[in-house]
Amino acid sequence: MIAQPRHKRAGGRSARQAARRQAPAAAFIDRKIPFYELMDEAGLELIEENADVVLAEIGIDFRDDPEALAIWQDAGADVDKERVRFPKGMCRFIIQGSAPAEYTQHARNPRRNVIIGGNRTVLAPAYGPPFIRNLDEGRRYANIEDFRNFVKLTYLSPGLHHSGGTVCEPVDLPVNKRHFDMVYSHIKYSDKPFMGSVTQPDRAQDTVDMAKIVFGDEFVEQNTVITSLINANSPMTFDATMLGAAKVYARHNQATIISPFILAGAMSPVTVVGIITQILAEALAGMAFVQLVKPGAPVVFGTFSSAISMQSGAPTFGTPEPSLILYIAAALARRLGVPFRSGGGLCGAKIADAQAAYESANTLQTAALAGVNFMLHTAGWLEGGLVMGYEKFVMDADQANMIGALLQGVDMSENGQAMEALREVGPGNHFLGAAHTQANFETAFCRSMMADNNSFEQWEEDGAMDTAQRANGIWKKMLEDYVAPPLDEGIDQALLAFIERRKSEFPDKNY
Repeated sequence: MIAQPRHKRAGGRSARQAARRQAPAAAFIDRKIPFYELMDEAGLELIEENADVVLAEIGIDFRDDPEALAIWQDAGADVDKERVRFPKGMCRFIIQGSAPAEYTQHARNPRRNVIIGGNRTVLAPAYGPPFIRNLDEGRRYANIEDFRNFVKLTYLSPGLHHSGGTVCEPVDLPVNKRHFDMVYSHIKYSDKPFMGSVTQPDRAQDTVDMAKIVFGDEFVEQNTVITSLINANSPMTFDATMLGAAKVYARHNQATIISPFILAGAMSPVTVVGIITQILAEALAGMAFVQLVKPGAPVVFGTFSSAISMQSGAPTFGTPEPSLILYIAAALARRLGVPFRSGGGLCGAKIADAQAAYESANTLQTAALAGVNFMLHTAGWLEGGLVMGYEKFVMDADQANMIGALLQGVDMSENGQAMEALREVGPGNHFLGAAHTQANFETAFCRSMMADNNSFEQWEEDGAMDTAQRANGIWKKMLEDYVAPPLDEGIDQALLAFIERRKSEFPDKNY
């Protein structure tokens, strides 16, 4: 049973929350604080040297893709069946010769365009969960309505700049056709930039074709409108599915996040330096491959690294070692000269409880300080990525607002120095009525839409609700108040016609 407030007051907390959600928000974060540098140059150089040894002596498998092997052979790599070995420095040379240090991903609303790279940070929701959870229903399989809901919630969350990709897996739709509905939902229910399908090369092509309906053929070929996630099949393997999708996007000038997927102890060594060495080797090989397919196509150095419990084998989150890896990987990406992806609100908790909060906070703070440019999984992640939580999403989106404030740094303007306030108040008085305080009252501090800082008596009067219960009411109110961003009717009809035609061309399959 979900607790309800005993009585509602006009305006008040809910009105202030709605006003803050509707306030104009920046399209991305322009970072104004330094990066946290964990490792010295000698340590970074050692890892780079070790990664080159891995690439040259051990190699990377490119499986079931003869074209990929031919591309590497033509470039001068040593190809032995499906194993590719690279002369020392080859991958780095290819990447630094053509990969952009940053790129703009265009949204259908130009005010939502994001710049990925440099001093910018772009926050996106969780990706991939087949289940959802909320206080009303508990845990169940996700469906397309949940997918639409999370696209809408992301659109309504000012601290999230990107609509993401597979915000949850709509298992009520056929596997080989659900990508149409997912991409359409991002386009229809949000005007923020989005990610494309990567589960088959033809699904990546469908994503490109749908983007061309929205943006036009020439614009898509000359600009980036899609950023998509290409996972390495760690350890040290790329499979045909990911390679095929990467080739489709690269050939159309669309961005790919080349992201080793590491559960340390199972898919990598157990030591920090060993893990990051493998991550760097895999990322270098993947990014260089994309540059060989199309020089200049945007690539992002991605990481996903978690440990496993040595007792149970289950993945763990929010522990110190992945944070150390994240700091080092961010520095390596800056040295390479490409954008960096990692983050976000990761946890192994089953519900939106204290474990979820502290594990997520550890990763979110680390990612913010490290200098992540594209923070995937910022909001909603539960149960090691198996579950997208409605209440957890709202709680994480609140933390995204905090990250935006933190990365803005310190206001050193005349107003920020507050000398007039100090002169006005003087010793022994308070600042509550000072002109400076009154002028800055609404914007002085980052305010949470989730936290309850009222007195105990007021908290009881409002229903004595915990954070998850408050979040339950917030996401429902957000969806109730949702208004879709305008979409040209001709474009909408063209998208629906394309989807109907393509779906009719092949039978439903669940693989």
